Formats: sequence, C-alpha cells, structure tokens
Amino acid sequence: MRGMSSPSPRNRRGARSHRGAVSVLALVGVCILSLASTQTASAEPVAEAVDTGFVIPFVGAPGYETLAPTQLADPSQLNQPLGQQWADEIAGRIGLDRADALSEQQYRDLITGGGVGGSRDAAEVIDACVRILTNTTGLPLYSDVDGRPTPSVLASYGLYVNTSGLLESPANADAPTRQVNSLIAPGGFVGTWLRNNGASRSLIALYQSAYTVQAVYGFASQQISGTAQLVTNTKGSVSSQVGMSMAPPLWMVNFALLYVLNPSLAAAMPAYWSPIPSVVADAVKASPTGQVPFGDYASYFQ
Repeated sequence: MRGMSSPSPRNRRGARSHRGAVSVLALVGVCILSLASTQTASAEPVAEAVDTGFVIPFVGAPGYETLAPTQLADPSQLNQPLGQQWADEIAGRIGLDRADALSEQQYRDLITGGGVGGSRDAAEVIDACVRILTNTTGLPLYSDVDGRPTPSVLASYGLYVNTSGLLESPANADAPTRQVNSLIAPGGFVGTWLRNNGASRSLIALYQSAYTVQAVYGFASQQISGTAQLVTNTKGSVSSQVGMSMAPPLWMVNFALLYVLNPSLAAAMPAYWSPIPSVVADAVKASPTGQVPFGDYASYFQ
C-alpha cells in the first residue's frame, strides 16, 4: 500500500450545509466506512445532466453524471487510472479535499490492524477491498488459475478475479467488497475504530459530501441486480453490460471512501468503463453463483 501525500490547504468547492439527518442502510459491495445516521449530502452537483446510457437508479443522483467514468473511446484508455490531478478535481466537486483524509499514521494503523482496537483480520478485508477497487494498469491482482499464479487487470469492466481464479463482479456475495458489510454496519468495527483513533473529522466530511446521496442510489441499484451484479448500459441502440462497481453511484461512493482513506488510492481507480465482452457477461449471468473460471474466458479480455 502506498503512503499518503501531504495534505494540501483546504479549498472547499462544494458548499456544505446541515439539512437534517437521514438513516442510510449499509451498502452491498462498498468498502470501508459505516453508513449509519448520515447527513444529507450538500456538495454542489454539476449543472447539466448528460446521457450516460445508465438509467435510474444506476445513473445515480442527478447532477453528478459528468464526474463518473465515461465509456472508453480508445483501447488505450482501458484500465487506465484517474491520476492524482483528476482525482483531486472530482473530490472537490463532491465536497472533499486532501485535508479530509486520514493522517498517514491513521491510514497505516487501519490497514495494518494497529491503533486503538485494531484488528488484523479486519485490516486484511479492507486491504483486499482497496486492491479490488484499484485493479488498474500497474496494479494487477494475482490469482490461482489452473494451478499457476496469474495476473489480471480488469477494473474498467467492473470485474475482478478472486484468489481462487473465479471471475466475478466486486459486488458478488463471495467478494471482500461485499463481505466487508459486517465491518461497516452501524456500530461495526470501522466506525468504532475511527472514533477511537481521532478520525471523526474524516467521517463527518465524508457524510457531508455527495457520498451520502449516492449511497442511497447505490444501495437501490444493488438490490435489483441479482446474483451476477452486472448493470445494463444502453446508448442509442447499443446495449452492453458492466460490473456494478462501474455504475456511477457505486463508483462515486467507492471513490469517496478511498479518497478519505488516502487520496492516492482514489487516484488509482479506473478513469473509464468498458463493456464486458458479451460472451463473458452472458456466462456470468447464467452462473448460479455469478462466477465463472477466469481461465475459460481470459482470451476475451485485452
């Protein structure tokens, strides 16, 4: 894991106000921080909506569409990370900046099981979530595929290969990015750890950002997406499938969470989404577990 960059001076571009509290259920397939009793998001949305090809609830809260990854226009964009400049710009537009992130020591303690009430088991789950969500160029995941350690980079598709060599959506019931729910649930490990380790300010900043409103859309999206946890995108007459983690609200929720952990992690998230090859998408949807052997389908990916 990378260390955190030094915080930059605060430069709030998203106006924040306190408009009452809303209760947000723990999301399926998003990492790190508790969603309990959050405040209504008050980051300033983008002025104009755009036709992303996603529909409600998969498009997310109105006004934030232009901040989410767009479909790649060139093969060179596949699995490319955002980069720090772009990540900082997006953070500012949703009401976050570097001063909202955990300190370097807080971050290192959390991901190593340190700090007051730290847990190595919880840290391993959190680290796995981060690796899945940042599986972009230069950051491969390694899995056992046909008895051989095999790298894969699939973030733009909204897919990943688990350690056993099975291809799946990060929102699959098997994924750490879903199993982490027990840690982020109200009263769970992460919220308690943050409060006990002087990170309440970061948690408040997260709740005051666009994270809160997007979390509601993300939760709704996951509840209607079945075992496969894939999303349909229709632009013009062309329909395609992408994994749930690349649907705008879930991508933005995960972005906000990683940015608060460490801005460099958010910078490693995918900048563009790519349709899953139709043969692969059909196989994932047909599977009773939403998983297929990566070795059988690796040739369909660039």
